[in-house]
Amino acid sequence: MTNTQHPVQTLESIDHDRAVQTIVSTHQAAFGLETSSAAVYKSVNNAVYNAANEACLRMGFIEIDADSVAKAWQAQTERTGQFDATQWPTEPSDFGIQPLPRKNSFAPCPQQLGLYAVLPDAAWVARMARAGVPTVQLRFKSEEPAAIAHEVQAAVNAVQDTNALLFINDHWQAAIDAGAYGVHLGQEDLDTADLNAIRHAGLRLGLSTHGYAEIMRADAHAPSYIAMGAVFPTTLKRMLTAPQGTGRLSAYVSVLCDYPLVAIGGIDAARLPDVMASGVGSAAVVRALVAAADPETEASRLQAEILKLSHQNSQKSTL
Repeated sequence: MTNTQHPVQTLESIDHDRAVQTIVSTHQAAFGLETSSAAVYKSVNNAVYNAANEACLRMGFIEIDADSVAKAWQAQTERTGQFDATQWPTEPSDFGIQPLPRKNSFAPCPQQLGLYAVLPDAAWVARMARAGVPTVQLRFKSEEPAAIAHEVQAAVNAVQDTNALLFINDHWQAAIDAGAYGVHLGQEDLDTADLNAIRHAGLRLGLSTHGYAEIMRADAHAPSYIAMGAVFPTTLKRMLTAPQGTGRLSAYVSVLCDYPLVAIGGIDAARLPDVMASGVGSAAVVRALVAAADPETEASRLQAEILKLSHQNSQKSTL
């Protein structure tokens, strides 16, 4: 694009208001959720950080994510030697993300996890595994240890003799005991789960994220894959953050290029092209399957569409 505002500036010549306005006007369409005229920013002794942080807050980023982007923009500026308000930070190292594998890395899983079905019980796991869904997650809600252990073991048994990879949501100890393929945890679970026990048992680990700050926290644990969402509005789970949109999803993909990545939240067949265009290797669905009139047929259709779109995207990337 042609920029008549001359956004590239030396560190000594940065005009705060001009930099904020250029960042917002350039990136609002892709990353903005809502514009706040009353944004308050943390004042530190760095002109790049101040401008980027205020601009991100005006575009609707929550404070911890605005802080993460501002620090990355500061790192980008120091690395390149100049400030460019049109160049959104995408270099992993500017966010403190180092290449994989690492000493603390969890066991790897396929880079392309394909259709990822999040399911309420072992019976659904059995259905979708037999239908050829490549990745399934048991999200079983119960406070009873015996019921949890029974359902997790039933789900592990259900995927035997299929090609489905089974992740257990939350119940990491039951997953270890039953010999599941992997565990999926939310951010809140990182404070209580024994990650070393999961790693030493050889289970794969997937982590949920909802923005830059949580992405960086997840990356510190070097999980097997990272899930990002909610991409679109969803009624299945009360979210503390607004839907991220496909613009932010694409930006997250760029800084997590070494990881298998899963997009989740409000995804259905109509939204798959935009989701897969971000570069993720997997789309997680819930209602699109469990509320379908014919879940098996819908699973086949969604998986075929994901494979087609992934192939098209890989061809574009080699051109």
